Amino acid sequence: MTGRPLWVLSGAAVAGALHAAVNVALVRRPPAGPPPVRRPVTVVLPVRDEEAQIGGCLTAVLAQQGVPDLRVVVVDDGSTDGTADVVRSVADPRVCLVAIADPPRGWLGKPHACATGAATGEETDDGVLVFLDADVRLFPDAVAGAVAVLDAHGLDLVSPWPRPVTATAAERLVQPLGPWLWITTLPVRLAERSRRPSLTAANGQFLVVRRSAYARAGGHGAVRGEVIEDVALARAVKRAGGRAVPVDGSRLAACRMYDGWPALRAGYAKSLWASVGGSPGASVAVAAGLTAVWVLPALAALRGSRAGLVGYAAGVAGRAVSAAATGSRIWPDSLAHPLSMLLFDVLLAGSVAGRRRGTLSWRGRPLGAIPVARETMAG
Repeated sequence: MTGRPLWVLSGAAVAGALHAAVNVALVRRPPAGPPPVRRPVTVVLPVRDEEAQIGGCLTAVLAQQGVPDLRVVVVDDGSTDGTADVVRSVADPRVCLVAIADPPRGWLGKPHACATGAATGEETDDGVLVFLDADVRLFPDAVAGAVAVLDAHGLDLVSPWPRPVTATAAERLVQPLGPWLWITTLPVRLAERSRRPSLTAANGQFLVVRRSAYARAGGHGAVRGEVIEDVALARAVKRAGGRAVPVDGSRLAACRMYDGWPALRAGYAKSLWASVGGSPGASVAVAAGLTAVWVLPALAALRGSRAGLVGYAAGVAGRAVSAAATGSRIWPDSLAHPLSMLLFDVLLAGSVAGRRRGTLSWRGRPLGAIPVARETMAG
């Protein structure tokens, strides 16, 4: 590709990098010394076969500073390993273990576990719910910092994006793409003010929501069959008149989501198809758009194209800006951004194929297939 079309694509990459820089300047961040939380906080930990993770996660949760009224509900969703034994070994009266069986018809496992945890114990309208994955490690003032952002800006749900922790080459190529995508494409301040559900991004690893807003939105019952239940919950909060937005969580928490390529591939297979609209057509459109803007210019640059070099440099700059803001490794990883996009295409193709065949599963539970005629773009 040469000439005007290549300059258009490179111009889009430049615009993406500039937008990322603006978002990094505008994104909400927790204060350095958050005030104590004066309301009850319930941390809900939905777990299934998390024996290796739950101990470290609980230790970090129980070490939270500035949260005097803290309760932790661990919902053991049919674990077959020693997850429950690890939880029982934690001698802290603030921890409650709830065991559940397979979800009812129409529910997926995680929404059911989250709904169960939210409904466990005393409910107060002024309380705060924190939904946390077992592979997340909170820093000591994480909950207080997240609640401070919630209160300071009149928000109803915040999604502090944990700092991605990566080790293998595949993790370093793929994992930073999550924050990069919303920093590059979502106008954060407009999304904060807008009631449009489509202007939403969220990360279920760490969600903080006012209990009153959660109830108005219908809780996880409103998103019971959603694979991407985090984004769906944030959209439900917006539909109910609330305000939901991602915030900088790199100073609050860290997460190594997947350990190596096999785990990464399996994890993205279950949900990537849903994150880009849920239909094969939407998936193709997203893959084509991302590849055109952030891969084709790099290929042209290899052939000596000035326009391609501009586009490649813009892609690297945008990735570096995002990485610096979210705690990812900047160099030399940002230089491989086109490779990241190609690997994203591979993961997306596998996810869509598995969804169409009805072969997707997670933690031993099938996710099933959806008839092509019923698939629609999320909005």
